[in-house]
Amino acid sequence: MSKNKVSSNKDKKDTNSLEEEIVRTEPETDTLAVNLDKNGDADISIEDTVENQKKEIEELKDQLLRSLADSENLRKRTTKEILDAKKYSHISFVRDLVSSVDNLQRALKAVPEDRSQLSEPVKNLIIGLEIVEKEITNTFKKHNLIEIYPLNEKFDYNLHQAMFEVPTIEKDPGFVVEVSQIGYILHDRLVRPAMVGISKKPDDVSTEQNNEVK
Repeated sequence: MSKNKVSSNKDKKDTNSLEEEIVRTEPETDTLAVNLDKNGDADISIEDTVENQKKEIEELKDQLLRSLADSENLRKRTTKEILDAKKYSHISFVRDLVSSVDNLQRALKAVPEDRSQLSEPVKNLIIGLEIVEKEITNTFKKHNLIEIYPLNEKFDYNLHQAMFEVPTIEKDPGFVVEVSQIGYILHDRLVRPAMVGISKKPDDVSTEQNNEVK
């Protein structure tokens, strides 16, 4: 009897030990499952993060390219403005200067062709003024200030200003037949248009042509 009891107690003890072992094992399995789930969530989060980072990189790259393009445009625009300032900043001074040269040229044109009756000092003064006028003209050319003297040229409203019309049959209508004032152009910018008279058909010729048509 005592042996049976001992054996029975031992069996119960082994059974209890096995149950405890199973109980201890089950939570570990649950914990492993939770860890797997967590790892799965972590893997998804990493993929999203990588995708977001790629988008951010593309956006930053686009912003960088735009900034570089804006900087290059600004550099080109600034360079052009500097060049224009060097070429045209003195255009107001040039415009005033050519008016003074006009007066000098008018004075020289008023000198009579026959200078034999003039005194020697006056002749020398005129020669000096002619030399000055020539030097001024050469200086204008040196600095790309070009005269506009369009005699016998087709009228160009970009460079010429029509002051009057001259009836004539020697020129087709719209040609410059008289220059009242020389114009000037600095590089490719107009300083002052040439004041001109342009040709037109005489009224009697127009009337005759109209009668012929009738």
